[in-house]
Amino acid sequence: VELAGILEERVGRPLPPTLVWEHPTINALARALEAAPAPEAPAPVQPRAAADAIAIVGIGCRFPGGADHPDTLWRLLTEGRDAIGAVPPERWHAFRAAGKSASGAARWGGFLDDVAGFDAEFFGISAGEARLMDPQQRLLLEVTWEALQHAAIDPARLAGTRTGVYVGICVSEYAHLTTAALDAVEGWTATGGALSIAANRLSYLLDLRGPSMAVDSACSSSLVATHLAVRSLRSGETDCALVGGVNLMLLPALTVAFGQGGGLAPGGRCRPFDAAAEGIVRAEGCGMIVLKRLSDATRDGDRVIAVVRGSAVNSGGRSGALVAPNPKAQEQVLREAYADAGLDPAAVDYVEAHGTGTPLGDPIEAGALGAVCGAGRPPGDPLLIGSIKSNLGHLEAAAGVAGVIKAALVLRHGVVPPSLHFEQPNPHIRFKDWGLRVPTTSQPLARRGRPARAGVSAFGFGGTNAHVVLEAAPAAAPSEPEGRAAHWGVPGLAPARGPGGARAA
Repeated sequence: VELAGILEERVGRPLPPTLVWEHPTINALARALEAAPAPEAPAPVQPRAAADAIAIVGIGCRFPGGADHPDTLWRLLTEGRDAIGAVPPERWHAFRAAGKSASGAARWGGFLDDVAGFDAEFFGISAGEARLMDPQQRLLLEVTWEALQHAAIDPARLAGTRTGVYVGICVSEYAHLTTAALDAVEGWTATGGALSIAANRLSYLLDLRGPSMAVDSACSSSLVATHLAVRSLRSGETDCALVGGVNLMLLPALTVAFGQGGGLAPGGRCRPFDAAAEGIVRAEGCGMIVLKRLSDATRDGDRVIAVVRGSAVNSGGRSGALVAPNPKAQEQVLREAYADAGLDPAAVDYVEAHGTGTPLGDPIEAGALGAVCGAGRPPGDPLLIGSIKSNLGHLEAAAGVAGVIKAALVLRHGVVPPSLHFEQPNPHIRFKDWGLRVPTTSQPLARRGRPARAGVSAFGFGGTNAHVVLEAAPAAAPSEPEGRAAHWGVPGLAPARGPGGARAA
């Protein structure tokens, strides 16, 4: 960024702060400085049939700050609460014994209150198997059940159906614990620690016959999972999809690694797009959404929370470094997502950004949003951008679905909550020129005589980019069902209590 500023003074014309990432070799940089590059022609917009729209009909979540339901999450967001805190005393005993948590960025995070409790009996799982199950698998079972309750869908009626499961998941730290001593390894150790089983166990429990897969593209995992599920529903491969992501921080190694690499915010605050942005704050949680084709949801009388209009996924390829973002690839994934949605990118009202709060990542992401979604907007009508990471921290494999859930709630309520810790704009982001604005108080979505629209971005540190385009539910969508949501029974399981009814370690 500093080099771009020096070169800007030397050549006497504005240069983007992302200059070196767009042109990562000396020769490429020299060519870019010799003459202003020609403006890139936007990808052609191909409208899609209305039947391709995908409805979000249910949400389940377990996020820091007690956000264990869409309603409590919405209150946390609109009240502008920060769920980041110190590492709980029961976590990372060896780390604390070594004295490494006394100070520094590694002492902060977004943590769940309880990651050990699990009602194994409710799910028909023996105590011995449950003990060796990764807590991420246990959390997925509970939150998926809650998402189906929120959708008023009887899990028993999904048996034998073409329902797909797509789960973003990156790490299995529990497997390191259960395999540390060979004499303690049991038959259930393999399935308990396998990432694939995180999705497969859901399909097994509910007897689902659609695709069942774990998706790992790092921080974009659950948004890539959403993209895959949308494609599967559109093609007719599946008729319903359970989509989400999970992330738990059971060991300190990754936090220490990110800290030593300079990626963590020393003050324990995520400051997206702010001048004081200094790094990420790691967090844990789980989110799940239930998807159906909009035509099917309307036929079945489902409540439609929001609609997925389009999505896209790409890779940054060979950028400046393995973990360095590629600005052009970020622009391209935006163009492809809005083309897939059949929409002009300037017609989006809000973007839930990846927004990690890093000095480099924020200007690159803002530059891409400005080039694609900010271009052509009236001067007094900037694109609102925000990041749930300012409230919860970076949920990594679950970050994408957390963004989808927030964006869906924004469209349902017609309000954009404040993005926290935004005090002084990052000087390398040209907010006015790029047509962007970060709301610091709750902002109503502008009424434009059409359904409101929101985008969601997620970028994996290995280069996998994803963007999903949402739209407010059709005005004719059924109102929220009365009395339909209940703890439905699955044959062989206790129907009278839900997974939160009795929690046993």
